[in-house]
Amino acid sequence: MALTDTRLLRTENLHRFLGTSDTQTHILKGVNLSINRGEYVSIVGQSGSGKSTLLYLIGGLDRPSPAPDSGSSKVFIDGADTTTLDDAQLAAVRNAKVGFVFQFHYLLKEFTAQENVALPMFRLGKLTRTQAMDRAAMLLEQFDVGDKRKRRANRLSGGEQQRVAIARALANEPAVLLADEPTGNLDQKNSDRVAEMFDVIASRGQTVVIVTHDSKLAQRAPRTINMLDGQIATDAVRASGV
Repeated sequence: MALTDTRLLRTENLHRFLGTSDTQTHILKGVNLSINRGEYVSIVGQSGSGKSTLLYLIGGLDRPSPAPDSGSSKVFIDGADTTTLDDAQLAAVRNAKVGFVFQFHYLLKEFTAQENVALPMFRLGKLTRTQAMDRAAMLLEQFDVGDKRKRRANRLSGGEQQRVAIARALANEPAVLLADEPTGNLDQKNSDRVAEMFDVIASRGQTVVIVTHDSKLAQRAPRTINMLDGQIATDAVRASGV
């Protein structure tokens, strides 16, 4: 019997260029990375290091560029080679496998908190409207905004909006939760609260990958990847209890 591949996310010789041929910038330079199921990982680095670009690529929001050495430049999500998928197929994998949290919440302001969380479930189409709304209410309770479920998104505080966004990201039970600067737009109190929520999510076995400038948040993850000039400079796992 073949052993199950523990690698949930994987890149091979990953390159990304931006701009025209005359003003092209080499953002990622042959990145090889594996992230296992159940890992809690932070990705850090200076602005322009490629960390957010890497996150968008491993989450299927962007596509890699051809490798300059004519080799393969690939991204795998739960075993699927995303470079072989068309846009509709990639969107289907992304919707089913990946949850996203961003610095800015991107909630639909005219919808209630509950409707915002239920929307990804409507799109996936596996639950009835009643089931999706019930699950949305349950998730909002878990993130301490259950009492705000009928409130429109634009009437929530910044911290409440981010908690709704985290609940939305988990709506379809994704294989991986990806977060890009999730505390970057919050005050210290709400940043600490959101950081604690990520700890709880990761403790339940959810694969979590966070890009952050916040050193305190980064240090909460057992594994930290430091990006420098489009490459992985260091990749370290903190010893238990350290």
